[in-house]
Amino acid sequence: MRILFVHQNFPAQFKFLAPALAKDTNNQVVALTMAAQPTQHWQGVQIVRYGAKRQSTPNIHPWVVDMETKVIRGEAAYYAAQQLKKSGFEPDIIIAHCGWGESLFLKDVWPTAKLAIYSEFYYHAQGADVGFDPEFPAVMADECRIRVKNANNLLHFEVADAGISPTYWQASTFPARFRNKISVIHDGIDTQAIQPNAQIVMSFKQGDTELSFSRQDEVITFVARNLEPYRGYHIFMRALPEILKQRPQAKVLIIGADGVSYGKAAPQGQTWKNIFLNEVKEQLDMSQVFFLGQVPYPQFIALLQLSRVHIYLTYPYVLSWSLLEAMSAGCAIVASNTAPLKEAIIDEETGLLVDFFDRQGLTQ
Repeated sequence: MRILFVHQNFPAQFKFLAPALAKDTNNQVVALTMAAQPTQHWQGVQIVRYGAKRQSTPNIHPWVVDMETKVIRGEAAYYAAQQLKKSGFEPDIIIAHCGWGESLFLKDVWPTAKLAIYSEFYYHAQGADVGFDPEFPAVMADECRIRVKNANNLLHFEVADAGISPTYWQASTFPARFRNKISVIHDGIDTQAIQPNAQIVMSFKQGDTELSFSRQDEVITFVARNLEPYRGYHIFMRALPEILKQRPQAKVLIIGADGVSYGKAAPQGQTWKNIFLNEVKEQLDMSQVFFLGQVPYPQFIALLQLSRVHIYLTYPYVLSWSLLEAMSAGCAIVASNTAPLKEAIIDEETGLLVDFFDRQGLTQ
């Protein structure tokens, strides 16, 4: 079978599926991506890179900025696919993350191929992430912008043969007329590679002092790709003084960058990280708090193995791998009771769920 994966940052969600399929010598597996790769092959997968042919249009209408970027990527992937076709590659199946628009026009290149799209999220002006947090309310015309943003999802489902969602809740965000196409299949967690490690020891620098921690220490972790409201960073930071008051021996390791993955950027010249740190800094003993930034994946897993308690908060939005990786590493979990967390955690069995906005509940 000939299988084409499409993801601008491959392998991403396909890091287990693609090599598993490539192990079968009856399969030819190719990946189309924008990501720089050190070789033309990865775990049996042939890597084909493509690049955008143009930049976004300056001063374009703000409601169509997002859609234009998807068309630009879709165009670039279309021409790369035409070159693949000329080389003789004819996929039986295309498995694509549709979120960046790359797979918009692949059925025009290979009309008989079956197209399965990774259906991560269908945007809503109410009932999901937008408007969830009263501190960051929706603004006028958000519903219009979101309707246009969903054009990419709609165009994909017009031609897709199947959809794949990682959780039932994420699948449920899509219109009812599409759900019969969607199968719920999580990306997977390597539970053999990510296991508890009672012997783990790690050292960190705080100023000129180097401190060493083990599983005997009270280590609390908080992880987000970027430290921002969507992942509850503001709620966590406001709860932190009381947490450390109750656990004066605890050390808090915060992993995440200063940018924005979801939602609105911080006011110009500022970062959400510093805004909410500065709000509570005078109430904290900063010798107990370590901001580690983004860390290499092996170090990240070691941090989870070190952690005694992992705190995960999120708006009703896509579920992070980091939560499931923390569970696999053996952390005790305290998390918000937002969807889709209720699928991942059984309250008081595999973790403790608290109201996203309940700082007192979080500290307890």
